[in-house]
Amino acid sequence: MKLHELEKNIGATHKRKRVGNGPGSGLGKTCGRGQKGQNARSGGGVSPVFEGGQLPLYRRLPKRGFSNHMFKKVYAVINISDLNRFENGTVVTPALLKEAGIIKKELSGIKVLGEGTLEKKLTIQAHKFSSSALEKIKASGSKAEVI
Repeated sequence: MKLHELEKNIGATHKRKRVGNGPGSGLGKTCGRGQKGQNARSGGGVSPVFEGGQLPLYRRLPKRGFSNHMFKKVYAVINISDLNRFENGTVVTPALLKEAGIIKKELSGIKVLGEGTLEKKLTIQAHKFSSSALEKIKASGSKAEVI
Protein backbone atom coordinates (compact mmCIF):
# COMPACT_ATOMS: atom_id res chain seq x y z
CA MET A 1 0.00 0.00 0.00
CA LYS A 2 1.23 3.43 -0.94
CA LEU A 3 0.14 6.88 0.18
CA HIS A 4 -1.53 7.67 -3.15
CA GLU A 5 -3.59 4.45 -2.90
CA LEU A 6 -5.24 5.38 0.42
CA GLU A 7 -8.98 6.01 0.33
CA LYS A 8 -11.48 7.02 3.00
CA ASN A 9 -13.89 4.39 4.30
CA ILE A 10 -17.37 4.26 2.82
CA GLY A 11 -19.64 6.64 4.76
CA ALA A 12 -16.73 8.58 6.25
CA THR A 13 -17.52 11.64 4.14
CA HIS A 14 -20.87 13.32 3.51
CA LYS A 15 -21.96 15.66 0.81
CA ARG A 16 -22.41 19.20 2.08
CA LYS A 17 -26.01 20.31 2.64
CA ARG A 18 -26.59 23.10 0.08
CA VAL A 19 -29.72 24.88 1.20
CA GLY A 20 -31.98 27.21 -0.77
CA ASN A 21 -30.41 25.87 -3.90
CA GLY A 22 -32.57 25.15 -6.91
CA PRO A 23 -35.18 22.54 -7.64
CA GLY A 24 -33.14 19.38 -7.00
CA SER A 25 -31.91 19.97 -3.44
CA GLY A 26 -35.23 19.62 -1.64
CA LEU A 27 -34.11 22.40 0.69
CA GLY A 28 -35.42 25.50 -1.07
CA LYS A 29 -37.51 28.37 0.32
CA THR A 30 -37.23 27.93 4.11
CA CYS A 31 -34.03 25.85 3.78
CA GLY A 32 -35.12 23.05 6.11
CA ARG A 33 -35.88 25.39 9.03
CA GLY A 34 -39.67 25.11 8.86
CA GLN A 35 -42.18 27.97 9.03
CA LYS A 36 -41.65 30.83 11.48
CA GLY A 37 -40.74 30.34 15.13
CA GLN A 38 -37.60 30.96 17.14
CA ASN A 39 -35.50 28.38 15.33
CA ALA A 40 -36.46 29.71 11.89
CA ARG A 41 -35.03 33.15 12.60
CA SER A 42 -31.45 34.14 11.92
CA GLY A 43 -29.53 34.02 15.19
CA GLY A 44 -32.50 32.20 16.71
CA GLY A 45 -32.60 29.09 18.83
CA VAL A 46 -32.36 28.39 22.53
CA SER A 47 -29.26 27.95 24.67
CA PRO A 48 -27.94 24.39 25.16
CA VAL A 49 -28.95 24.47 28.85
CA PHE A 50 -32.57 25.46 28.16
CA GLU A 51 -35.01 22.71 29.15
CA GLY A 52 -38.26 24.05 27.74
CA GLY A 53 -39.12 26.14 30.77
CA GLN A 54 -38.42 23.38 33.28
CA LEU A 55 -36.11 24.45 36.08
CA PRO A 56 -32.65 23.77 34.62
CA LEU A 57 -30.39 21.10 36.07
CA TYR A 58 -27.75 23.60 37.16
CA ARG A 59 -30.41 25.36 39.28
CA ARG A 60 -31.94 22.15 40.65
CA LEU A 61 -28.68 20.91 42.11
CA PRO A 62 -27.57 22.25 45.50
CA LYS A 63 -24.52 24.46 45.82
CA ARG A 64 -21.75 22.53 47.52
CA GLY A 65 -18.32 23.18 48.90
CA PHE A 66 -16.33 26.20 49.90
CA SER A 67 -14.35 28.54 47.73
CA ASN A 68 -11.44 30.45 49.21
CA HIS A 69 -11.33 32.73 46.18
CA MET A 70 -12.39 35.87 48.05
CA PHE A 71 -9.77 35.40 50.76
CA LYS A 72 -6.73 34.14 48.86
CA LYS A 73 -3.59 36.25 48.87
CA VAL A 74 -2.10 37.36 45.57
CA TYR A 75 1.42 38.72 45.72
CA ALA A 76 3.09 41.13 43.32
CA VAL A 77 6.19 39.22 42.24
CA ILE A 78 9.58 40.59 41.27
CA ASN A 79 12.84 38.85 40.44
CA ILE A 80 16.13 39.73 42.08
CA SER A 81 17.55 40.60 38.65
CA ASP A 82 15.09 43.56 38.63
CA LEU A 83 16.81 45.01 41.70
CA ASN A 84 20.14 45.64 39.93
CA ARG A 85 18.93 49.07 38.82
CA PHE A 86 19.24 50.46 42.37
CA GLU A 87 22.48 51.89 43.77
CA ASN A 88 24.58 50.07 46.39
CA GLY A 89 23.32 50.50 49.94
CA THR A 90 19.74 51.35 48.92
CA VAL A 91 16.89 50.19 51.15
CA VAL A 92 14.42 48.68 48.68
CA THR A 93 10.86 49.08 49.98
CA PRO A 94 7.49 48.38 48.32
CA ALA A 95 6.95 52.14 47.95
CA LEU A 96 10.32 52.50 46.16
CA LEU A 97 9.48 49.59 43.83
CA LYS A 98 6.16 51.22 42.94
CA GLU A 99 7.83 54.58 42.37
CA ALA A 100 10.46 52.98 40.09
CA GLY A 101 7.70 51.30 38.06
CA ILE A 102 8.84 47.74 38.78
CA ILE A 103 5.42 46.90 40.23
CA LYS A 104 2.06 48.49 39.47
CA LYS A 105 0.09 47.39 42.55
CA GLU A 106 1.22 46.06 45.88
CA LEU A 107 -1.76 43.60 46.07
CA SER A 108 -1.44 41.43 49.22
CA GLY A 109 2.28 42.12 49.41
CA ILE A 110 5.56 41.75 47.53
CA LYS A 111 7.24 38.41 46.87
CA VAL A 112 10.86 38.29 45.70
CA LEU A 113 11.75 35.37 43.42
CA GLY A 114 15.23 34.11 42.61
CA GLU A 115 15.40 34.57 38.83
CA GLY A 116 18.72 36.04 37.68
CA THR A 117 21.59 37.33 39.81
CA LEU A 118 21.99 40.23 42.23
CA GLU A 119 25.16 42.27 41.70
CA LYS A 120 24.51 45.06 44.22
CA LYS A 121 24.53 45.21 48.04
CA LEU A 122 21.01 46.18 49.03
CA THR A 123 18.64 45.91 51.96
CA ILE A 124 15.46 44.38 50.54
CA GLN A 125 12.19 44.72 52.44
CA ALA A 126 9.38 42.48 51.20
CA HIS A 127 6.54 40.37 52.53
CA LYS A 128 7.87 37.04 51.19
CA PHE A 129 11.06 35.62 49.70
CA SER A 130 11.57 32.37 47.82
CA SER A 131 14.33 30.10 49.12
CA SER A 132 16.45 30.57 45.98
CA ALA A 133 16.09 34.36 46.30
CA LEU A 134 17.28 34.24 49.93
CA GLU A 135 20.36 32.22 48.93
CA LYS A 136 21.28 34.65 46.14
CA ILE A 137 20.68 37.67 48.38
CA LYS A 138 23.02 36.26 51.05
CA ALA A 139 25.61 35.33 48.42
CA SER A 140 25.72 38.93 47.15
CA GLY A 141 26.16 40.30 50.68
CA SER A 142 22.71 41.93 50.74
CA LYS A 143 20.09 41.73 53.48
CA ALA A 144 16.52 40.42 53.26
CA GLU A 145 13.99 41.82 55.72
CA VAL A 146 10.48 40.38 56.02
CA ILE A 147 7.93 43.12 56.62
